[in-house]
Amino acid sequence: MAKTKASKPKWSDVKPGVAGLDQRGLVALVADLYALSKDNKDFLHARFDSDADPLGPYREIIDECMYPDVMRNRPIQIAKAKRAISAYSKAAGTPLGEAELMTFFVECGNAFTVEFGDIDEGFYDALIRMYGRAVRRVLELPGPDQEAFRRRLEEIVNSSSDIGWGYHDGLCDEYYGAFPDAE
Repeated sequence: MAKTKASKPKWSDVKPGVAGLDQRGLVALVADLYALSKDNKDFLHARFDSDADPLGPYREIIDECMYPDVMRNRPIQIAKAKRAISAYSKAAGTPLGEAELMTFFVECGNAFTVEFGDIDEGFYDALIRMYGRAVRRVLELPGPDQEAFRRRLEEIVNSSSDIGWGYHDGLCDEYYGAFPDAE
């Protein structure tokens, strides 16, 4: 007798139950989810902008992942840092917040390699890709919001001049391509 493969649970399986809740039931459900995990708490605080610093938890993850504590033998975790940005985007997704987290990602990775030396090609490729994403997001911001980011992005380029793997050149291509008046 052949086994039938059980289908994976999907949103469509749960949606009718959620749709049938009254306001009190929905609030109770969200409260249960809030209590269930730190990720849920961070998501809800970012979504409803109820925290003094909705970017704080995401910035903390990025910092721990891109500038890990080498004395405690912590590894660089690029994928986890990217997931933090993605989680913020799903929760609140403001262009200013996304630009901040993307720029911070590169600042942390760049500072780590400046302090501890050469990493590897994959690391630098990830930084260049995130730098490009940050530049594109910054270009979508209103003019006054762009200026502080331009200074930070330029500082990353300037501090990377002695780093190999084509990293500095990649950053220059992104920066001067986006801000040709900076040359």
